[in-house]
Amino acid sequence: MAEYTDSHASHMDAKHGGVKEDTNRGRRSKQRQGQHYYTKPFPFAVELGFFAGFIWGGVHWLNYLLHFSVVPLGFLAEPFYKHDYIYTAAGHLTGWLFFIVFSIVDALIYTFTLRKWKGPLPGIGYGIVWWLIIFVLVGPKLGMVKPIGSLTWDSIITEFCFFLLWGLFIGYTVAMEFTDERKREPEKAGA
Repeated sequence: MAEYTDSHASHMDAKHGGVKEDTNRGRRSKQRQGQHYYTKPFPFAVELGFFAGFIWGGVHWLNYLLHFSVVPLGFLAEPFYKHDYIYTAAGHLTGWLFFIVFSIVDALIYTFTLRKWKGPLPGIGYGIVWWLIIFVLVGPKLGMVKPIGSLTWDSIITEFCFFLLWGLFIGYTVAMEFTDERKREPEKAGA
């Protein structure tokens, strides 16, 4: 019995006439013509969230150290630790870890709810929504941040822009991974 050698028909099993199970699904190997990979959303979102938290947590820490904002990096850990601890070096590192976990959870939420939306605007909106939740709705009630009227204008603008860019980073990365059609073009170009 002849086996299929055509790259477009390689997914067919010659003996059974059915579809073979794709063993490369989910792996991020080099793409060859006629083959494409599928990104698994959960590991992708966890990895994205880790790097979003690590990179943007560092940017937030730098904003605090340069006095662009009076909100310390440990603001997410404020309900769980003493207020004085948040302003120590260990408190900053604890806050950075909290921000990484926060980013992982938020990247998972974005990936599983909004991953089919294209472009940068959904990510920008996502960051603005989180800024509103943290600085207007929930944060002041939990003691994470001061009420918006008690913050300086520099802090408000810095935090708003920070969350806007953080949301853009998460949203646009997800959009490029799950809506980019260029990965499938070589397959159609030869047909």
